[in-house]
Amino acid sequence: MTPKARKKEEKMDREFQKKFKFEGSINVLTRMMVDPAATEKRGGAKNLPLRRGEILDVIQFTNEEQILCRNSQRRYGYVPQAVMLPL
Repeated sequence: MTPKARKKEEKMDREFQKKFKFEGSINVLTRMMVDPAATEKRGGAKNLPLRRGEILDVIQFTNEEQILCRNSQRRYGYVPQAVMLPL
């Protein structure tokens, strides 16, 4: 990874921690897939856009309804737990 790309990732991580009031290091707990039968949704202020069959990194299980995830473009947001499938 180039130094420029590393700096950009670090900046995105700091913005995530500020926006979601997340403290500590960002660790991936597991990876899950968006249900291929789920409807695709646009992201909102804190919601991650959903694409069928996409594999997401789970950062935190926030409650029984939502999971804090990161997609392949290193964007963070909440995803409904109902549309997630274990790998």
